[in-house]
Amino acid sequence: MSQTTAVPNEQTIQYVHNPNGPVLGYSPASGVKIIERDGLYFKDLSKDGELDIYEDWRLPAEQRAKDLASKMSVEQIAGLMLYSRHQSIPAESKGWFASTYGGKTYEESGAKPWELTDEQLHFLAKDHLRHILVTTVESPAIAARWNNKVQAFAEGTGHGIPANNSSDPRHASDSSSEFNAGSGGKISMWPESLGLAATFDPEVTRKFGQVAAKEYRALGLSTALSPQIDIATEPRWFRFNGTFGEDSGLTTAMAEAYVDGFQNSGSEREIMDGWGYDSVNAMVKHWPGGGSGEAGRDAHYGCGKYAVYPGDNFEEHLLPFVNGAFKLSGKTGTASAVMPYYTVSVDQATSENVGNSYSTYIIKDLLREKYGYDGVVCTDWLITADETARDSFLSGKPWGVEKLSVAERHYKLLMAGVDQFGGNNEIEPVLEAYRMGVAEHGEEAMRSRFERSAVRLLKNIFRLGLFENPYLDPEESERVVGNAAFMREGYEAQLKSIVLLKNHDGVLPLQQKSTVYIPKRSLPEGKDWFGNPTPPSYEYPVNLNVVSKYFNVTDKPEEADFGLVFIHSPKSGTGYSQEDVEQGGNGYVPLSLQYGTYTAEHAREVSLAGDSREGDVLNRSYKGKSVTPHNTADLDAVLDTKRQMNGKPVIVSMLLSNPAVVEEFEAEVDAIVANFGVQDQALMEVLSGAVEPSGLLPMQMPANMKTVEEQLEDVPHDMDCHVDTEGHVYDFAFGMNWGGVISDERTRKYARA
Repeated sequence: MSQTTAVPNEQTIQYVHNPNGPVLGYSPASGVKIIERDGLYFKDLSKDGELDIYEDWRLPAEQRAKDLASKMSVEQIAGLMLYSRHQSIPAESKGWFASTYGGKTYEESGAKPWELTDEQLHFLAKDHLRHILVTTVESPAIAARWNNKVQAFAEGTGHGIPANNSSDPRHASDSSSEFNAGSGGKISMWPESLGLAATFDPEVTRKFGQVAAKEYRALGLSTALSPQIDIATEPRWFRFNGTFGEDSGLTTAMAEAYVDGFQNSGSEREIMDGWGYDSVNAMVKHWPGGGSGEAGRDAHYGCGKYAVYPGDNFEEHLLPFVNGAFKLSGKTGTASAVMPYYTVSVDQATSENVGNSYSTYIIKDLLREKYGYDGVVCTDWLITADETARDSFLSGKPWGVEKLSVAERHYKLLMAGVDQFGGNNEIEPVLEAYRMGVAEHGEEAMRSRFERSAVRLLKNIFRLGLFENPYLDPEESERVVGNAAFMREGYEAQLKSIVLLKNHDGVLPLQQKSTVYIPKRSLPEGKDWFGNPTPPSYEYPVNLNVVSKYFNVTDKPEEADFGLVFIHSPKSGTGYSQEDVEQGGNGYVPLSLQYGTYTAEHAREVSLAGDSREGDVLNRSYKGKSVTPHNTADLDAVLDTKRQMNGKPVIVSMLLSNPAVVEEFEAEVDAIVANFGVQDQALMEVLSGAVEPSGLLPMQMPANMKTVEEQLEDVPHDMDCHVDTEGHVYDFAFGMNWGGVISDERTRKYARA
């Protein structure tokens, strides 16, 4: 029995319904026809009129994957190993994500927003690429239409292998938007991972995974490039907010819940072994842990390529993987994919200091053999490209193998046990690597090596039912993504993630309709993480329309009952300064967690790692140098408001992406509320007493920068914590409610003794 549907101005999609079996979706324009066997229907993806093993949906994914891998050419397998550079829908006209339509910009071309770009058509047809990383989408319906275009094109080429579209995390909260249970939105809004951790409740994270997976599938996304389960033992690391904090126990529990939520389909939607039509492959990152970059520098940049282990604590960083993501409570068993980090894990390998993906010890000996992981290993993006600048986010990141050619890097990765190359659209370097392998090991050995990776990659597509039906109904996508129920779930998680740090004399909750003074937030011009210039700004940091539903708002401090100041974690750059180089320095400067200017008096005299290559820096010490955070005016705003309020209460709302030194202002204010990415309304619900705070700190808040400099990058819980005027210690698992310091089942389970 078949049913035909069509999206205006697009190809027709036909559906065939199997009795007690999957619905088959296909595009007649692709050349695919339907085969009937024993009263059941199958897609003839090979277009040969025969029911191949890989076309038989009754068989296990592994058997189907092995059959298809054996039929694929070396070129087709090489294409399967590619993972595209970032793709916007529609494509941008300028910048990193730019592309064209018929040789013209999107605006000039007249193309529909769901049309395929020239780049996409090329890598699908010429490079056999099937893994696409999607960034921005204009709407759920447009994402669905684009997905259908991609899938119809892929279905008509080669063996009809569907596209495995993917995404980085995309559920962050729009702080200024108002929650309305009846309105829904483009996608449900949740706290950042650090906020999920602040709930100290893995079931909240599991629910997030279940909801997010349904929304991903409705957008045509079948792989999540998440979760980030590095234990963030280095407090200055700029990717701290993408983690579940510094504690290995909490992170392990959150990792298991996140992956389990994403990968398991409920019984009605299950195909086999927990996998099904609501499942999304989880690519956990970053093996073997990227949270110990020296002095907090990040390996997206050449200045931060080294992870160090002064506490000899390498093994603890593995726990969220081996005891969490690889040991799921659900039927899928283990995370379907792993991404190693860019870093060189200094002196952890037995033979060489190279980026983790290049290390035979890190991938083959440790991940594959010791821990028995047989899922996909995909490199982080651009690690095979050449380095172009030490302080550029967009530079290639071939750390430790800078002298190798692009093809030699691919070959080294293959021999280390990697299956897939992140950020690579082109097939030729993979084919050249194959030829290198044939010369060294022979054709049979290299063909076998390619097929092993192909089977792993194909299993992740088969298990989700994409070979049977990769198509979407755009109207259904609009109904699913951001529906009211999902929005409510995300909003409830936001409320649970808010942490009350200080509440002097029970100033909170505030009386509704009391009068609030909120200073504007001032930021100078600067640069974002991509190196793009950002203009200066001076604006309200909160949606005053939302605030006014709870309190009266005034711009005159003398008329207010209390002051409310919104600040962010200190932002002090990447730890590298071209200006320092031009002045004769080594380029390395401090990263700071305090708001005022910081001078690194307690930094190391000699760095633990450095690059002995000619023209690079062996000693990366920055001792004695100073840095002023980009948002140092946040501190000024707090202290100015304190003076202007003339003894009336001052409350500080902190948006934390890292631990912060609060000693510069804590004694001057009456209350501090911390969050990790929530809507303004959620904060107002807590401040007004409509909701009692219940979040706990998923990390330590340092007493000062001396303890930050003296802590060991690879060791958690090793800082002196801030002690406030109430005598409370801002340690891991600290938080307050209206009754005082929280002590409950969560703190008993996770807090340090």
